[in-house]
Amino acid sequence: MARILIVDDAKFMRTLVKDALVPKGHEIVGEAENGNIAIEMYKKFKPDLVTMDITMREKDGIQAAEEILQMDSSAKIIMVTALGQENLLTKAIKLGVKDFVVKPFPPERLQKAAEKALNG
Repeated sequence: MARILIVDDAKFMRTLVKDALVPKGHEIVGEAENGNIAIEMYKKFKPDLVTMDITMREKDGIQAAEEILQMDSSAKIIMVTALGQENLLTKAIKLGVKDFVVKPFPPERLQKAAEKALNG
């Protein structure tokens, strides 16, 4: 069982992520709607995994992932993103993000990405 932080500006998207991961025995330790909150929650909860949207107000997912990975190089982050953001995904992978899932996603795709990121 992993402790997971969900970061997405859309509440319904956070619910979809939660609905995919909780039945697999994972615990959601927090939900954030922008990168600034995500960084604060990461410091507070030290989750095993972060699911991170790319496009958010205030601080986007790339900036937040970069700051989290600078704080904790062993952080496990999965980007959950809309189609058409391939250039941003390339940047995220270079930063050290473990995987990405394209919205809309079947729950199994997110579950597989989470297991892969958590198990190395």
